Amino acid sequence: MAQQIRQRLTHVEHGFGPVWNSESRILILGSMPSPKSREAAFYYMHPRNRFWPVMEALFADPDNLNDRAGDSVESRRAFALRHGIALWDVIASCDITGASDASIRNAIPNDLAPILINAPITHIFTTGAKAAQLYRTLIMPELTTAQININMTPLPSTSPANASKHLTDLIADYRRAFQEAAIRLA
Repeated sequence: MAQQIRQRLTHVEHGFGPVWNSESRILILGSMPSPKSREAAFYYMHPRNRFWPVMEALFADPDNLNDRAGDSVESRRAFALRHGIALWDVIASCDITGASDASIRNAIPNDLAPILINAPITHIFTTGAKAAQLYRTLIMPELTTAQININMTPLPSTSPANASKHLTDLIADYRRAFQEAAIRLA
């Protein structure tokens, strides 16, 4: 079985940079972009990924019909920045089979220090168990060495592979985590 996994592994580079600016308050980290996201060169671009609907439910101004994430890279980037959300992934490169986090091998982490030093990030969130595990093993030691101490909260994956969570469950889980971290929501 392990031999079969190794045979299907493909080495991938992240391929695009983080989304953030000097007003970003939270940093949301995935593990590695899916093939669809790498193809689009942006975060959570698989049409069945629930990340953007969750973000809209929590951050969009209900009185402003134009405050939506939309479907394009440009509209999603603008939505994230407008709401103080920075996006990146834990991994810069790895060996992976398709979009399977369970298959990730030989992960090389991204350097989060430039964002965390230059933006007023108050909290880090990871999407999915693998992103949280890789953050703890690959990123936290580096941040500790750099004397950067920002709390991290793991969140459930919004991937369609996480079929046990319905959209309403994800919204509730994310709302609770953001509120516990004192993140202002719409």
